Amino acid sequence: MTRISECIAPPFRPVHAAVREGAYTHFWLPGGRGSGKSSFVGIELPLCLMRDAQAGRRTHAVALRRFGVTLRESVFAQLQWGIERLGAAEFWSASLSPLALTYLPTGQKILFRGADDPVKLKSLKVDGGYIAYAWYEEVSEFEGEEKIRSINQSVMRGGERFALFYTFNPPRRRGAWCNRLVAEGREGTLVTRTDYRDMPPQWLGQPFLLEARRLERARPELYQHEYLGLATGTGGEVFPNLTLRPIPDEEIAGFDRICRGLDWGYAADPLAYNQCHYDARRRRLYLYRELHSTGLTNRRCAQLLRPWVGPRDRIVCDSAEPKSIAELRAHGLRAVGARKGPGSVEYGIQWLQDLEEIVIDPARCPHSAREFTGYELERDGAGEFTGGFPQKDDHHIDAVRYACEGLMLPPALDILR
Repeated sequence: MTRISECIAPPFRPVHAAVREGAYTHFWLPGGRGSGKSSFVGIELPLCLMRDAQAGRRTHAVALRRFGVTLRESVFAQLQWGIERLGAAEFWSASLSPLALTYLPTGQKILFRGADDPVKLKSLKVDGGYIAYAWYEEVSEFEGEEKIRSINQSVMRGGERFALFYTFNPPRRRGAWCNRLVAEGREGTLVTRTDYRDMPPQWLGQPFLLEARRLERARPELYQHEYLGLATGTGGEVFPNLTLRPIPDEEIAGFDRICRGLDWGYAADPLAYNQCHYDARRRRLYLYRELHSTGLTNRRCAQLLRPWVGPRDRIVCDSAEPKSIAELRAHGLRAVGARKGPGSVEYGIQWLQDLEEIVIDPARCPHSAREFTGYELERDGAGEFTGGFPQKDDHHIDAVRYACEGLMLPPALDILR
């Protein structure tokens, strides 16, 4: 067999070591064209099975695509290439119906499934052992995180140690579910971003490099998306000043200009509460706490907010429900109604747009992160962006507008707060 160091590109060697040590369960590998991510998994997956066989562990793997018809020309071919690259072709056999790769010394298998056939996914079975490894190729094509979670529940059974790989070219839209997820920094997850510049040039070839440079000169934004794997945006993002990152407790301890807002909801629409800090000198807004729930009574809402809100702390609420505001006040919270009028929504959103930066902790405020990143201008019938702001999926955006209402007032009107 070929030496492993000759097969795995330098940026993926730490990932390879982490897989071997069992340091993480989920390995997210976003990258642009020529970044080597699929080539790495094409080598790592059969290598894992062969290494486990040497250690007496009977493990199997599954490679997944959104649509089953794409399996043979993508992951199946890539894994065959990986086995060849390892110099291990004589130890593996391939079958086309059903698609499978079998490690001959032990019978361990790499199975292939499309997510468009839920019956086959739920009936995943192996002969002895368990499925320890899964590869989601072009995971951005899958319907969303819930779909991935559902598949993982079917795959991750009967074992104690798993490694799941997710490879994709990040969608242009910053609010795409997979872009948001890799920004969160979840426990048990390793994110490794790569692009073609991280790869040995001789692996890519001169024609590839020349084409990349040509596109960089001709269409820089397209180059950044296709070759560097950057979420460059669609051009319709309402909040291009958004940053998703963890906000640690030590940083929160220094927050001294706190504002709080609440948008009512109960059945179909959620109640949305946000707690923010405004850094006036840097014109930076931090979102570090949220409450998001349906079916929440006002009494229960007050109970949940009380640990975060002191008796003198003001909560600016949607003024459309004066009865609910009165109930919160009856439960000891200083709830007040927001001033609303013609143009108030547009003015509030434009004020947020004009900030130097809006920082959201996606782990503490996942629903806020989803709304702000996914909020785009309305489109017309031809799919072109218009100048209008959508009035949907904006519950936390509304709550933040209410929270910051006093900050938006000109100084002469400050007495109205």
